[in-house]
Amino acid sequence: MINNLSVRPFLVPKEQRGSVESQVCYLTSRIKRLTEHLDLHRRDYSSQRGLWKIVGKRKRLLIYLFKKDRLRYDNLIGQLDIRGLR
Repeated sequence: MINNLSVRPFLVPKEQRGSVESQVCYLTSRIKRLTEHLDLHRRDYSSQRGLWKIVGKRKRLLIYLFKKDRLRYDNLIGQLDIRGLR
């Protein structure tokens, strides 16, 4: 499992900065931050809407990766410790 989910540009090779894996990793870190924020501020509906948009974008990227390369998808799901597609 990846503990530090923040994607730093100097840690990721230049060829992989826009890859599906790095995008999903970045979106996962944003989802975790927003979830923590919403635990404290339950009635912040604007942030809640933003969270749902980010979750939807990550889901679309995971569907794309699932269709294109199943091995990379399974590896990413295992590293990030997130639920797979249903």
